[in-house]
Amino acid sequence: MPYRTLIQPFLVAALLTTAVTLGQALAADDVERSVHFRYGQPNGFQEVRRDTEGSISVHFEYHDRGRGPNFDTQYRLAADGTPLQVDSKGVDYLKAPFSDHFSLVDGQARWHNAAENEQRAVSTPVFYLSANRPPEEFRLLVRALLKAPGQRINLLPGGEASLRALGEETVRGKAGTRSLILYAVSGFGAPLYFWQDTGGDFFVGSTVPEGWEDILPQLQKFENAKDQQLRRERAKTLTQLVDGTLAIEHVRVFDPDRLTVKVGQTVLVTAGRIAAIGNDGSVDIPKQARRHDGRDRFLMAGLWDMHQHLYGDDGLLDLAAGITTVRNMGTPPDDLAALIDGYQSGADIGPRVVKAGLIDGRGPYQSRAGTFADTPEEAAEQVNFYADQGYVQAKIYSSVKPELVQEIVKAARSRGMRVSGHVPASMTAEQFVAEGVNEINHINFLFLNFFSDSVQDTRTPARFTIVAERGAELDLSSLRVRNFIELMRRRDIVCDPTVANFEHKFLARPGVTSPTYAPMMNRLDVLWQRSIRSGGEALSVPPGMDARNRESFERMVQMIGVLHRSGVTIVAGSDGVGFMRLPRELELYVSAGIPPAEALRLATLGAARVMKRDNEYGRIAPGYVSDLILVDGDPTINISDIRKVRTVLLGDRMFDSAALWKSMGMAPAP
Repeated sequence: MPYRTLIQPFLVAALLTTAVTLGQALAADDVERSVHFRYGQPNGFQEVRRDTEGSISVHFEYHDRGRGPNFDTQYRLAADGTPLQVDSKGVDYLKAPFSDHFSLVDGQARWHNAAENEQRAVSTPVFYLSANRPPEEFRLLVRALLKAPGQRINLLPGGEASLRALGEETVRGKAGTRSLILYAVSGFGAPLYFWQDTGGDFFVGSTVPEGWEDILPQLQKFENAKDQQLRRERAKTLTQLVDGTLAIEHVRVFDPDRLTVKVGQTVLVTAGRIAAIGNDGSVDIPKQARRHDGRDRFLMAGLWDMHQHLYGDDGLLDLAAGITTVRNMGTPPDDLAALIDGYQSGADIGPRVVKAGLIDGRGPYQSRAGTFADTPEEAAEQVNFYADQGYVQAKIYSSVKPELVQEIVKAARSRGMRVSGHVPASMTAEQFVAEGVNEINHINFLFLNFFSDSVQDTRTPARFTIVAERGAELDLSSLRVRNFIELMRRRDIVCDPTVANFEHKFLARPGVTSPTYAPMMNRLDVLWQRSIRSGGEALSVPPGMDARNRESFERMVQMIGVLHRSGVTIVAGSDGVGFMRLPRELELYVSAGIPPAEALRLATLGAARVMKRDNEYGRIAPGYVSDLILVDGDPTINISDIRKVRTVLLGDRMFDSAALWKSMGMAPAP
């Protein structure tokens, strides 16, 4: 498992690892230079400068497929290590300009940025967390925690961080030997880990001192052992094993075949499968059976998220939201294998995982979550690698050479695998379909099919910005669009829209909560809320283009309705943070004109059918795997009720949704 990070997975800066030059106390104008890594590859740097007055200046940047932040931050600290002043300015992950300023004077804390302009009286030490944080800020937080009484500090704009030591390890590097202590920092959901020597000069968190990279395997082994221990303890506390027979009584059962709901039903579960279903009082319940009163709640098969990139604690949050199966569309294979092992053994909490292996071409915009192919031989080799590891699908990424698409398709078909993907640069969606793929990921690539005159390189953020600028122009009733959609229907091409992801990109603005995340805002911790209010990964909108972005996004939603009515198969995927985005994805499908019951079907039985698992998953019927969720309300009437998951059954394991949310520092669904 990769090193844990300070902020939740969808915050871009927290997805990364960094190697940093750290030393003893620095003289004036001395500089610590950092090399920035993602998935083990350098792609940026950090420079830290300290002067004799104690001020700290940090420059941080990294480069990710044409994206990535570039900013400067200055800190002035109190004697206890907490910030008295912070000034930050630059561009964020999607190159939008930002500035963030904080000061603490005479007990008055003030901060302002594009999303916030606040003032608060404080009487105890507080640590301000910048809106965009360089890795150095995490080091400053740990140092302040070590000085704080009880190793606890209040945070601004809210919350509290705490620190505890987990163990000590001695490491040997080229520069000598160090004795490091592993600390767990709490207050941000799951524990976050940092290593430090007793003097605080040598620090490894998402950083490691330059020249000491060889110690990482040793530290990672130690850290992973501690992390797995904590996960096992958590899983033991939150998992209820279903021994013998479970009778779920007095429920309303959703039938995805008929799109109907039967009231007053009892469902028997034995050994992780459905044994019987019938009217209350008509099912023979064994005397020793465990009885669960469904309280007239809505019982349905668990949701499938058909586009995720699993990382960290995503699996637990998926189950809390009723997502019992995830199609993983790109995570480093070793990292994914470790996650799945934990889920399957019960040492960790997470859904079932259908594996799709990401293949990209090498180059400046290459993905770092998969493998690479630049020749026909490499294409076949990578497909076979994934097939041998039990992957059922290959995912083509943006830097794959167009002439290799058919090679990947050919190799995948020989191994019984499906093929989906981004439409590679220099190809259109029509050409991609002609090469024999099964599926197109992300609805923006359908739009780009008609804007090839404007897009020079779809590996860059242009694949977002051009659709935001021109999407509203696309006439969905035009002959060319209708012919393309008919081609998709005739070739049985599946569309994986991930439209909620584009809603946030197109509509989020600093200080305004996008509809994507608004329903969850009050349940999240302050840092989640803050990132969302700041605009997150929203596109930088040129003056006068705000209305056009909204119109273009609405055209995307309309396209989903046209696809559905035209007979094109749609699968629901979140492209990350499934617990927040998947419910919104289904709401947007309903906005597109898909009836709520049909939206539920495509997120359960329909997804299982696409992956050829509908003989065991997606229905509540005898013999089917008992992946079930109990929901308040009726999402066949109000699709937003899908957010009110109360109980989750994953085979022979049962979970209380509220307890899962609370374990991650989040409020349960109302």
